[in-house]
Amino acid sequence: MKNVFKLLLLTYIIIIVGQPPVVAQTAAEITGILKDEKGSAIGFANVAVLSATTSAIVTGTVSEENGSFKIKLSAAGNYRLRVSAVGYTSLETPVFESNPGKNLGVLTLKEDTKLLKEVNVQALRPNIVNHPDKMVVSVEGTALSSGNTAYEVLLKSPGVFVDQDGNIQLNGKSGVRIMIDGKLTYLSGKELQTMLQGMAAENLKDLELITNPSSKYDAEGTAGIININLKKNIMRGMNGSLYAGYQYNNWHAYSTGGNVNVKKGKWNSFVNADVARRIFIRDANLYREFNTPESSTKFTQSAKEKAIRVAPSVRLGTDYDLNKNHSVGVMANVVYQDMNSNFNSDLVENHPNPANNKLVRNRNLIDGTFANATLNAHYLGKLDTLGTTLAADLDYVRLYDRDKATYGNIFTYLSGARPDSLVDLASNNPSTFSIYSAKVDYTKPFTKNTKLEAGAKASYVQSDNELQFFRLADEQRYLDEKRSNHFLYRENIYAAYANFSTNLGEKWKVQGGLRAEKTVAEGKSITKDSVNTRNYLNLFPSLFVMQQVNKNYKVTYNYSRRINRPYYGNLNPFIFYIDPYTSAQGNPYLRPQYTHSFQVTQSVKDTYILTIGYSTTRDVMAEVPVQNNQTNTLVFQQRNGDSFKDVNAALVAPIKITPKWDMNNNFTVGYQSYQIAIPEQNQTIQNKQLFTYARSSNNILLPQNIRLEVNLDYQGPRVYAAYKIKQNWAMDAGLKRSFLNKQLEVSANVTDIFRTRRFAGTANVNNNVNQINQYFAQQSVRLNLRYNFNKGEKFEAKKRNTNLEELNRADGN
Repeated sequence: MKNVFKLLLLTYIIIIVGQPPVVAQTAAEITGILKDEKGSAIGFANVAVLSATTSAIVTGTVSEENGSFKIKLSAAGNYRLRVSAVGYTSLETPVFESNPGKNLGVLTLKEDTKLLKEVNVQALRPNIVNHPDKMVVSVEGTALSSGNTAYEVLLKSPGVFVDQDGNIQLNGKSGVRIMIDGKLTYLSGKELQTMLQGMAAENLKDLELITNPSSKYDAEGTAGIININLKKNIMRGMNGSLYAGYQYNNWHAYSTGGNVNVKKGKWNSFVNADVARRIFIRDANLYREFNTPESSTKFTQSAKEKAIRVAPSVRLGTDYDLNKNHSVGVMANVVYQDMNSNFNSDLVENHPNPANNKLVRNRNLIDGTFANATLNAHYLGKLDTLGTTLAADLDYVRLYDRDKATYGNIFTYLSGARPDSLVDLASNNPSTFSIYSAKVDYTKPFTKNTKLEAGAKASYVQSDNELQFFRLADEQRYLDEKRSNHFLYRENIYAAYANFSTNLGEKWKVQGGLRAEKTVAEGKSITKDSVNTRNYLNLFPSLFVMQQVNKNYKVTYNYSRRINRPYYGNLNPFIFYIDPYTSAQGNPYLRPQYTHSFQVTQSVKDTYILTIGYSTTRDVMAEVPVQNNQTNTLVFQQRNGDSFKDVNAALVAPIKITPKWDMNNNFTVGYQSYQIAIPEQNQTIQNKQLFTYARSSNNILLPQNIRLEVNLDYQGPRVYAAYKIKQNWAMDAGLKRSFLNKQLEVSANVTDIFRTRRFAGTANVNNNVNQINQYFAQQSVRLNLRYNFNKGEKFEAKKRNTNLEELNRADGN
């Protein structure tokens, strides 16, 4: 590929100058090496050979990555060199006489300080870049990322929403999958949220929002994929950073950590370590109505939850270059969290008969530990000079979660007709997951524009989940066998795919693919002595067609079929206690959902992008609140609905207000429709809504090199399953400045300035009302410091090809 690049550059030089190379009888060769004033090699610089008499360009080349160059001449004679590279002043050598072995030694280029200063002052890197198949949100170096967690940064990304249970949605659709460095996290729901809240945003590079993935990706994820790319080492020698931050959101939190990268010889190693004390706060107001033709009972509940998480984590790895074409490596990631949480609520019951009205005070305490250990071994090989590659990955994941809870309930009759009563309960909920995965990917270019990709993957998941529920009396624990359960789950997935891409003329590009996935699974309840097995094969085609209408306008058409399998936790037939009237129940008969997705994307100058999409989902999985009017209880359960349809249009319109003010704008308008049957209440829910979404991200360069970032977002009314969700809006702002030649960075930010990022929704099922209004204490102030150090030079880091999916489904609660 480098030889082709050099040939193109040489052709360009000759065409521009309009002079053919000088022809002579005696051949000669010129060699040398380019370095900067610090002695670091300068790769990919232009080296032109000039005639000493006419100054015409005779020939030229591009320096190698290590700064060396070699130029063959067809004739000996007198010449001089002109060397140029971005960021350096041009160099022209004195006249010299060539010979068969002319070595000019080391040529030193000086930095173009004027150019570098201008770039530093004037340029503002856009934080959103659009590609035909994805949107990339830049995070690295932004003021709003300082001191935040990966979870908080994710929620500020275009089109990302969170439902009432903390599950992540993309463009209003559930079923999104989260990847880190191309590797699926294997987590969902509570565990995914816990892990992302324990990951410092200081270590993030960017986010890739992939709404319609190709067949190369796992078919899991009907709403698409969000890939979180972490910072990678691009320097030889040693470099890294240390950081510390403080947060206040009515409580005190901190985070501190650092990373070190070392590139020496054939080894490239890194270690990242972080420890944080993070505070999670939720204020909720809940309202319910249990309505029958004869009576109506109303519940009003106010609740507050506070959780403190101490979360150390470490991520380390190393790559070794066997030679210039083959490399191997290993990576390990360990996340641990120690959590204690209290959930206190006061619930007032209002019955048709006032004598039955009462106050129920709930005092729930939960202590838990969570650990996620991931080990990856990988190989990457370049098999020829045409770009044929082979990549292989082996992964092992171990998840460990232990929750111990006590539930105190005091019942007080408001009329005083009956004495207070006390009910104490407790539970233990240990769970473990072991996940094994192996995959291989092969890429074969046939021509510059024609390529074949193929691969295979096999994974095995085994989980062990147990729920022990107790009644407490006389300082003794009594096992409640009706609420207790022990559930084992085993799953094998075998997959293979092929993608082929080519050009059809000058204006059309086509990529088509097919993925096959075979699923074999068994869920076994030891307590209930029941077994549920699954065995199915699915095909997932994808098609992408791009039309280059003209140099500034192109249109991309794509289609894909995808699947969402149930989260492992949702398959557990457990009844999770929340309060005396509320519980969440698993569903071992939950089926996968399937989605057909169509998209048309129009792009003007690769800057302004309009995407129009339509998707239809059958057997849609959704949380349904089922209220029992006889017992006044509510059970939340994941169920299969009939269908979900989504039509949307999204516009990306960046604007450069001034050379020092960049504004990135995103607008979405759409229509969503759910149809969900509830047999117990003889009702089918038809939930439809036109929704809007808008976000404006502003980067402003102030005097004294202070960077200001301001984000504004608005979410219009929308629907999710049985819920109608109200609109909300929010504003965030941050300041950042660098000192000590950019080695020290200081930033401060305020999130949700006006405390308006609330979640409020209502479900009305069979004339029963379940209303939620809660705030997750996103209003906070942060101060952060980062010190960067380095001693080395840039190099091209090896790319890893990792992509895992099963951990996403480890828990859906």
